Amino acid sequence: MADARRRSPAVTERAALDRRTRGNLAETAARDALVRAGLREVAANANYRGGELDLVMLDGSGRDGDTLVFVEVRYRQSSAFGGGAASVDVGKRRKLVHAAQSFLGQHRQYSNLPCRFDVVEADGDPQAPRINWLRDAFRADDV
Repeated sequence: MADARRRSPAVTERAALDRRTRGNLAETAARDALVRAGLREVAANANYRGGELDLVMLDGSGRDGDTLVFVEVRYRQSSAFGGGAASVDVGKRRKLVHAAQSFLGQHRQYSNLPCRFDVVEADGDPQAPRINWLRDAFRADDV
């Protein structure tokens, strides 16, 4: 008799696809919100050994020109147990910093720009999530 608590591979695969779909929807909503705020997209889902950058954008709102922004998007169906930013722990921050260094190594045209790390929290309906943008959420030298 099979254990009723075990999920079949098909159910597990559907759950992963649903999670991936929700994540993609949250990233799209975050990108749209940041573009409306004046940022310009440079890259999305940039994968590097040891880490992935959800979004890389340019923010030209500073006095001294553009800032390269590495954005981590965190979706939570509900914020009842803490927002998405709380899940960006020191280990995740290290991975993001490492991925950002790899990005800068491959895209030298951005290597002289100031950089920052932002987190976008998305929660609620994945089709139209609430967005909370945390600018300068952490610094590379904090990790």
